[in-house]
Amino acid sequence: MTISAVGVGPVTGVRAGDLFDNRKALMAANLHRFTQQGISWTKTAGADAIVLSGGYVDDEDLGDEITYTGEGGRDSLTGKQVKDQEMVRGNEAMQRSFQLGQPIRVIRGASHGSEFAPQTGYQYGGMYRVDSIWHEPSIYGPRIIRFKLVRLDDDDAWSPYEKVLQRALDGQPMVAAQRREGFVSRVVRDTRVTIAVKTMYEGRCQICSGTVPTPAGPYSEGAHIRPLGRPHDGADHLPNILCLCPNDHVSVDRGAVFLDDDLAVRNMDGQTVTQLTRRDAHSIDMESVRYHRDHIFGSAD
Repeated sequence: MTISAVGVGPVTGVRAGDLFDNRKALMAANLHRFTQQGISWTKTAGADAIVLSGGYVDDEDLGDEITYTGEGGRDSLTGKQVKDQEMVRGNEAMQRSFQLGQPIRVIRGASHGSEFAPQTGYQYGGMYRVDSIWHEPSIYGPRIIRFKLVRLDDDDAWSPYEKVLQRALDGQPMVAAQRREGFVSRVVRDTRVTIAVKTMYEGRCQICSGTVPTPAGPYSEGAHIRPLGRPHDGADHLPNILCLCPNDHVSVDRGAVFLDDDLAVRNMDGQTVTQLTRRDAHSIDMESVRYHRDHIFGSAD
């Protein structure tokens, strides 16, 4: 079987920090497919690279973490957002890379306006992955699609992506995973709250009423309606947590279903799937429900 995802992953001979004079040089180095678009993509492979060049004022670059604005909806003369962005073309490709968990090359231009941008030309910043997707109003009003990207390990820790994928599909043995020390910043979740909601529903999903039987008893997951951490900053308390099976947890997190104000569960076509099961002692934070509906739902459409 032959991999069609040409261009995904690190480029041989190019390392983070390397500089390039212009967009044509990026293309020549096989870092990016286009001379104008911010997102490099194909319909089948998804997104393989992005360029941060200051085109969208909503972008935020913290170095190891980037909040990237999707493409589309801007006035070509003023640069202002005049229409809602849609999950098509490059945005859809970014969403596909998110679903596949494949890496994306990040390139910064001198016009990006970040402390991490080069003074001239373009600089390759390394490999990142899409950590989450959501919708929100731009500073001009129309809605934009936002992608949170998180930096991966240094490029020399990666084998070329296509070769690794090809070996796996061909049934060849893989290189053993390496271990290394590192420091991370993460939200500390209160497991007592998650245990409480799973105990309340005896491990049964509030959407499908199912559970996953295991030798240790029924398995379920605590799912936050409004996600924790930046940029959502959801609360780690019982009204913001549901007891869900793994499948429905993914559906909620990826924006494939949403809750109406009457706690009906609806799919991407707006059809009612079921009514959320709720115990009297379990109040639901309606602000979190509306936040999920406005910002998370539809990120997988």
